[in-house]
Amino acid sequence: MSEIPAPAALAPYATALSADVLPSRHADSELGTGRFVLLYDPSEPEQWGGRFRIVCFAQAPLETDIGLDPFLADVAWSWLVDALDARGASYVAASGTATKILSTGFGELAQQGDGAQIELRASWTPLDPRIDAHVEGWGELLCMLAGLPPRSEGVTTLLRRRNRD
Repeated sequence: MSEIPAPAALAPYATALSADVLPSRHADSELGTGRFVLLYDPSEPEQWGGRFRIVCFAQAPLETDIGLDPFLADVAWSWLVDALDARGASYVAASGTATKILSTGFGELAQQGDGAQIELRASWTPLDPRIDAHVEGWGELLCMLAGLPPRSEGVTTLLRRRNRD
């Protein structure tokens, strides 16, 4: 996760983060990517319902058959809500879109074959100053979209071990 330049036109003050989910420390291909932007406007825009607004984006490639699932968009949105709720992030005025992208390569790109992606764009107004809970919820969403298991209290993820011959 790293800080990136924030969009200047959305609010008088803003800060932004970017994160990528990578398959291992030595691989360059991404399993998922995302951005998290915290906006601040002391005039409290009516549509925000507060001085702060969070805008986020998360995207991940999928197996083509998963991209065809009619419930994929609903599941992606529920993962965001569940991740925020699990972190105790209180908020109002949540909105967003989940977009499934299916593609087929032609001509010089035919060798790439079929592909799929899921993108989630969302925004909400945080009700408390604990922004860390919102960032952690977004990070959890990004990992789940990338196919990593959710982190749950009391549950440990087992790592694969290589057999030594």
